This record gives sequence, structure tokens and C-alpha cells, in this order.
Amino acid sequence: QARLRESGGGLAPSGGSLRLSCAVSGETFSSPDLAWFRQVQGKEREFVAAIQWHGDETLYTDSVKGRFTISRDVAANMVYLQMNSLKPEDTGVYFCALEIGGYPSPVSRVEDYDYWGQGTQVTVST
Repeated sequence: QARLRESGGGLAPSGGSLRLSCAVSGETFSSPDLAWFRQVQGKEREFVAAIQWHGDETLYTDSVKGRFTISRDVAANMVYLQMNSLKPEDTGVYFCALEIGGYPSPVSRVEDYDYWGQGTQVTVST
């Protein structure tokens, strides 16, 4: 099994920045994708961004394009989400997720991901 552990959440002002980190360990896969999702209490978990572990292809939800950047460090087994120009609507619990490699490009559906971290809270004040 793969294990994912997020860190870096916290409180930021509107217009501020935060950087989330996800440590990946355990079982390895040949061509996984790593992604970030977020969830507000009472709402469904929503896709934020995804990246190929061994490629360059990325995918973003429209609301974060130009503000958030997903990246990974394969040697360190880390995935990052740099969040700039934060807005109050970015508030939520952010989850790191791993898809074991069943698709040629990053995907955005919750049900396509196989492993999940515990989440880290991000709160953006007005």
C-alpha cells in the first residue's frame, strides 16, 4: 500500500500564499498520478490539480489556473501545491491522492484515485 501524508496547511489572508506538501511512501507504481483535492464540510470533495509522477503533464480545475502550481520531486518522494493569490473560497481540507497509473493522462474524478492522505486544513480569511 502507498501512504500519503500532507503538511503545510494553516491560516492565510486573502491574497496570500501557502505551500502544501505531500510525502509519498510505501508501495511504488510504474506510472502513478498524484493529485490534490479539497473539501468543505457538507460538500463533495472536489478536484484541484494533478500531475504525472514520471511525466510533465498537469491538470488544474479552472478556478485555480494561474494561481496554483502542482509539482513533484521524485527523488524526495514529495508532491507540492503552491497556492498564490488565495481567496476565501479556497478554504477547505486539502487531500493528497494517488492514482496507480490506469490512465494515460492525469484525471480529476475522486473515484479514480486509489490512495488518500488524511488532509490538511487551509483557511483563507477575508
